[in-house]
Amino acid sequence: MPKTPTAHAAPPATMELTPDLVATTIRIVEDEGPEPNWNPISPEQLDDLVSRVEEEAGDGEIWVFAYGSLMWNPGFEVAASEEAVAYGWHRAFSLRIERLRATSDAPGLMLALRPGGSCSGLVLKLPCTTKRENLRTLLAREIRYAEVCEMVRWVAVKTPKGVQRALTFWASGRQSPLTEKIPLEEAAGLIAQACGPAGSCAEYLHRTVSDLADRKIYDRNLWQLQQIVAARLRARQQHDRT
Repeated sequence: MPKTPTAHAAPPATMELTPDLVATTIRIVEDEGPEPNWNPISPEQLDDLVSRVEEEAGDGEIWVFAYGSLMWNPGFEVAASEEAVAYGWHRAFSLRIERLRATSDAPGLMLALRPGGSCSGLVLKLPCTTKRENLRTLLAREIRYAEVCEMVRWVAVKTPKGVQRALTFWASGRQSPLTEKIPLEEAAGLIAQACGPAGSCAEYLHRTVSDLADRKIYDRNLWQLQQIVAARLRARQQHDRT
């Protein structure tokens, strides 16, 4: 039986990445269209992906493992939720982006699930009566491009009620360097600079770490990352004043 990871412990102190610091990263950015060199997923490809997931799910319920923004903004109707831990996986800012919360001039990073370690989050149940509709909404949000269709998979997670099979979104090794492992210092630099039409990467980091803290989940890497990003933003403020 695997041990409960330290991620369940309460965060050690107040977050350094404050709302005031996050506000300095927000600016108005025009939508520049799809990611460079990526092909938006077509309605037909999305339908095929929905059908594939439905076939894999069979007659069973569909639960989704949420470890980032799906925890605080699922974007679909949630019929039920449970705390969950995915063993053999961890969350990391490893998905490079130039749109959404970034631009080509100031690229950023978003969270993805990577192999190794453990990850505490939630499992969210899709309503049975509108399962296909909500599944399509979810996949359209998370799988925006044809190149990343394989970055959706099933994982086994441990919940208070036992082991649950859940759908999730991961960093496929085939997509490197889009999903390469990135050192925290480099990740912090990208997160501190990036803002797009949907907001900034620092805002995304802040909301995720805050939500985890509210749930008494302490992710060591993300906690350290928010500290480094905060330090970079404070240094930028100081530079701007002088």
